[in-house]
Amino acid sequence: MMKPHSILLLSVSLFFCQQAPSASPRGPADMPAHDRHEGLVIAADPCLDAARSKSLFGKKNPYEAGILALEVFIKNETPQPMRINLSSVRLEVPLPDGGSQKLESLQPREVATLIVYPAGAPNPSSGRRLPGGIVVPLHDKKVDQVSEEIRPRALDADIVPPLATIHGYLFFNLSHNFKLAADSTLYVPDIKIVPGNKPLMFFEVALAPAVPETPANPPATSP
Repeated sequence: MMKPHSILLLSVSLFFCQQAPSASPRGPADMPAHDRHEGLVIAADPCLDAARSKSLFGKKNPYEAGILALEVFIKNETPQPMRINLSSVRLEVPLPDGGSQKLESLQPREVATLIVYPAGAPNPSSGRRLPGGIVVPLHDKKVDQVSEEIRPRALDADIVPPLATIHGYLFFNLSHNFKLAADSTLYVPDIKIVPGNKPLMFFEVALAPAVPETPANPPATSP
């Protein structure tokens, strides 16, 4: 038979277990790199680690091809659907002369082409040149396979339902210069509330808060 004080301790323990708050998943507004206004939150998390890129995309992945995979979260906090023109999205990167350049995002097949053929497609005449300047082979089993592996993770939805969140990856060719990410900004200029096509102010998400600081070189040890 259980003693009275044991029953009391068990009851108190069960009470605190039931009352303890469960850990809630991190929302876009809680992420280091985000912009929030007019009932919409856009957050971004750059993939700047080879191991992480490999775990997400497999052995043949964007990082190995010098491409930044940028995970983007878009949360609609309003009761109205919103439309995003993904073709207008740019990544603004700094230039050595102090200026900047706005990069277009790559389509999954463009990403796959750069992964499979880092030096360019072997037969450019049999491909087609997309707006990004990349010649994509029309019929290539290797490119087809890698493209199909990347496509499910790409951000391709242009409607954000009411009180919902969409997310996926956008891809930008940094030509292996991933240090540019720390001073880059995701620029999203064309968002409208569907009823009435009311435009929202543009969104700018500085990536710096989401970029880990480069660890300092260890001090040299004396012989």
